[in-house]
Amino acid sequence: MKKILIANRGEIAIRVIRACQELGIQTVAIYSQADQESLHVLLADEAICIGEAPSQKSYLKIANILSACEITGADAVHPGYGFLSENAKFASICESCGVNFIGPSPAAISLLGDKAKAKSIAKSVKCPVIPGSDGIVIDVKEGLKEAEKIGFPLLIKAVAGGGGKGIRIAHNLEEFARQFAAARGEAESSFNNPDVYLEKMIVNPRHIEIQVIGDQQGNYAYLFERDCTIQRRRQKLIEECPSPVLSEALRKKICESAVAIVKAANYHSVGTVEFLLDEDKNFYFMEVNTRIQVEHTITEELTGIDLVKEQIQIARGEKLSFKQKDVQMKGHVIQYRINAEDPTRNFAPCPGVLEYYIAPGGPHVRIDSACYSGYRIPPNYDSMIAKLIVKGKDRASAIQVGKRALKEFHIGGVHTTIPFHQYMLEDATFLEGEYPITYIDQLIEEGCQFTLPKD
Repeated sequence: MKKILIANRGEIAIRVIRACQELGIQTVAIYSQADQESLHVLLADEAICIGEAPSQKSYLKIANILSACEITGADAVHPGYGFLSENAKFASICESCGVNFIGPSPAAISLLGDKAKAKSIAKSVKCPVIPGSDGIVIDVKEGLKEAEKIGFPLLIKAVAGGGGKGIRIAHNLEEFARQFAAARGEAESSFNNPDVYLEKMIVNPRHIEIQVIGDQQGNYAYLFERDCTIQRRRQKLIEECPSPVLSEALRKKICESAVAIVKAANYHSVGTVEFLLDEDKNFYFMEVNTRIQVEHTITEELTGIDLVKEQIQIARGEKLSFKQKDVQMKGHVIQYRINAEDPTRNFAPCPGVLEYYIAPGGPHVRIDSACYSGYRIPPNYDSMIAKLIVKGKDRASAIQVGKRALKEFHIGGVHTTIPFHQYMLEDATFLEGEYPITYIDQLIEEGCQFTLPKD
């Protein structure tokens, strides 16, 4: 593996480029016409335009990406997250073209990417699963029968879903048909697959995910949990580790269940197993993300393990550089997603030019970003400006570092989520650490503007 093409953009493309540089591997950046002045284009050893601004004509265009590999001589592809990162067809085509796909095998992606099949694997290793349909529900008639067995409220979920899309809640039989059609429609438009299944809705849960990793020699490890409960419409805003609500015994049980699932799927790469934790601290398997996560950063800071380097080294056949007994939690880490969104207008996207961009620094602060002063955030993609990662000896000290760093973060020209994060760090419920996944949506319904009182 001498030259890696990064089939992505923005801060994750830069993250991969940095890992490659430290491993002595050449890099190729791809970019759309909207991204020709992006930082990942400047930092890579080579860069090649693969199409127009819409992702369907560039970052999702498999033929263009493989053509770029051929033109530049890249012998491997890193998909990052989003776009084609969990596309088994893309991984398979790379494999057939002699290009190393840096991720799990196409078979593992297909197996774990199908939520019904993934649920069966979880059952096979005695991991608790959320009650629901045994598989795909083909029509409303069958769905109504299943719904009466499962009970309300329930979730109608896309089999090929992700990012909170293709999910609808039905609170009763009367609204089931409408929500069933809506979920199938969004699944079809988002994933080109209308199939859905039903799942009992866990009331007031927390979202806990476990970072796992496995090599081709059969060595596996977990790198503890990330608590991703602070979300808006199932889009994560703040992530932290360790979780403020897990006991050591429960942490060990969830982590071991996560490893058992990926081991049963013959999974070789980094990955994340996601769970819901109910009010009584019972955990239930939800899904597996077969890629690097946006929030992998906090796991890296907690454990000192470079996940992207490990991912690349696994893809070229190397063993894990550590054993489970070597993995330790050191302190407390929190990530804040700084997006070009206006919290006072229901987080409306705010693309535009960054008139100035002054990032925080100092001890225990990490910034992952592809932005700079004068950079134009295009309307075509995710609105993320930066990920702010802070660390402390415990949760209270990490929050204090976060307050300081957010105060230092100055961005002009667009609205950002910085005021939202500053509000949350003064919010009594957040500071106590006891809140459900619906907490931010509840605040929005109550009319919260997420602004701090002026001095």
